[in-house]
Amino acid sequence: MPRREAMGVRRNWLACLTALLLVLAVASGGCRRRRYENPITKDTHQPDKILFDKAIADIERGRYEIARLTLQTLINTYDTSEYLAKAKLAIADSWYREGGSHALAQAEAEYKDFILFYPTLEEAPEAQMKICMIHYKQMEKADRDQTHALRAEEECRQLLVQFPNSKFAPQVEQILRNIQEVLAEREFRVGSFYHTKGSHAAAANRLQGLVDHYPLYSKADEALWALADSYGKMGPRFRSKHIEAYTRLVRDYPLSPLAEAAKKQLLAMEQEVPEPDPVALARMKYELEHMEKPGLLSHFWGIFRKSPDVRMAAKSGSPTMETFRPPLPATVPAAATASGGVTAEVTVAPVTDSTALDTRPDARRAAPASKPESGAQPEARPPAPSKP
Repeated sequence: MPRREAMGVRRNWLACLTALLLVLAVASGGCRRRRYENPITKDTHQPDKILFDKAIADIERGRYEIARLTLQTLINTYDTSEYLAKAKLAIADSWYREGGSHALAQAEAEYKDFILFYPTLEEAPEAQMKICMIHYKQMEKADRDQTHALRAEEECRQLLVQFPNSKFAPQVEQILRNIQEVLAEREFRVGSFYHTKGSHAAAANRLQGLVDHYPLYSKADEALWALADSYGKMGPRFRSKHIEAYTRLVRDYPLSPLAEAAKKQLLAMEQEVPEPDPVALARMKYELEHMEKPGLLSHFWGIFRKSPDVRMAAKSGSPTMETFRPPLPATVPAAATASGGVTAEVTVAPVTDSTALDTRPDARRAAPASKPESGAQPEARPPAPSKP
């Protein structure tokens, strides 16, 4: 066989193989079926059940718009159906599976409606869990917009408060720790910037709020070290806070690489070195044993990843259940009380003396000033200037 003909046959064979692989890929993608999480296992041939099963089959095959039309038909036609709650949940799930910012916003609204109308159903915690995941999946890095991180934190806390005994509670606690790791990282970067710049008052304000609100943060020991250094450079007025920061570092983070240096600082200031907290010691040992090691290319690929890296987030401990509020700066003096018994406070009390209105009338109704005596001459006024 000539060489050109052999090359032509080889090219045709490669083209056919490529076309076959493309056909198989399209066919497998079109036939892919992801099973629905909340099906109805009851075997019946009622018309509303038939509509529900048809919609679920469309959801599993990615035909979300058709599934929503079918479910809406079920809701409008059979308003007393026993599958009404499941149908509303399936509509929300179809939006959730579809993905995209618009679809996820619709899914959140549908899930909230489901929880509002059916708060006692066993699917209600799952709906709240998915609301949390909607924002968690859209969460960005610590140096980016934190809108979704704050919303995810709020929705995860809502699940732990409203459904504390749910099977999703342990998973949501870990998600909440991951979220707070990102929020704390943002505060740490801002505080470190001020500390490096030399704005120690601003750094102390940021870092103080960080260590008070996010004690499970993976770099809380570094934050305490920078906080102590900032207070130390702010003058003798903040000596107590300077000592307190080193004390917390030694007591609450005993396995930190900075713990020994903090002990030396306390001894240099002739202060007592505290004993490590046994609970904090056990927690840090657990964190070291369960630390996730980064891969060889994780740092490289992290540059191109939109979502934050939460591998260093705590794996144990109770996450903070309150919204972060920036503290009052330490350089702002406390409000002083007015001296001399004069204050700006206004108090309201019931009237106990019924004759007060007669004996102590309102000043606005007091008698006008007395008129001058008849013999007295009124004070002369200067003449008005004449017009030219």
